[in-house]
Amino acid sequence: MPNAKKVKDYIRTIVDFPHEGIMFRDVTTLFADPRGLRLAVDQLLHPYAGMEIDKVVGLEARGFILGGAVAHQLGKGFVPIRKKGKLPGAVISEEYQLEYGEAIVEIHDDAIAPGEKVLLVDDLLATGGTAEAGIRLIERLGGEIVGCAFVIDLPDIGGRARLEALGMDVHALCAFEGD
Repeated sequence: MPNAKKVKDYIRTIVDFPHEGIMFRDVTTLFADPRGLRLAVDQLLHPYAGMEIDKVVGLEARGFILGGAVAHQLGKGFVPIRKKGKLPGAVISEEYQLEYGEAIVEIHDDAIAPGEKVLLVDDLLATGGTAEAGIRLIERLGGEIVGCAFVIDLPDIGGRARLEALGMDVHALCAFEGD
């Protein structure tokens, strides 16, 4: 089908959001379209089909939507990594740098057992800071990361190189240059 839509075709760009000079890549239009959502989920899990995976971990917040769907398709459990103070049980935390300060993400301290194989999922890979913090949390619990899957890669910002330097297998469905 030469005219079939690709994942990138479902993503809307909003100029100057959240501030001037930013080209915001909005995946809500992808999520709202049943074909687009199915295409994204199928393509996110495709490279990992047949691999041993015990848990899918999603990064707050859009990673929850994608990660939950991927976990469902794989028949595996889903684990959220959330912003500080959002999880009700005992947690471990990881601080990371943002371009305007710091942030902290957390995971339940019993969410991943040592040796479990984990697939990390999120919508967007920019600097890689949030993903790296998630990787550290998973590894602190003894999880083994089999891959990191994203809908969008912004290669000019360097997140892919950052994660690959950590030895991670990075899979992205599309890229937007110059962001």
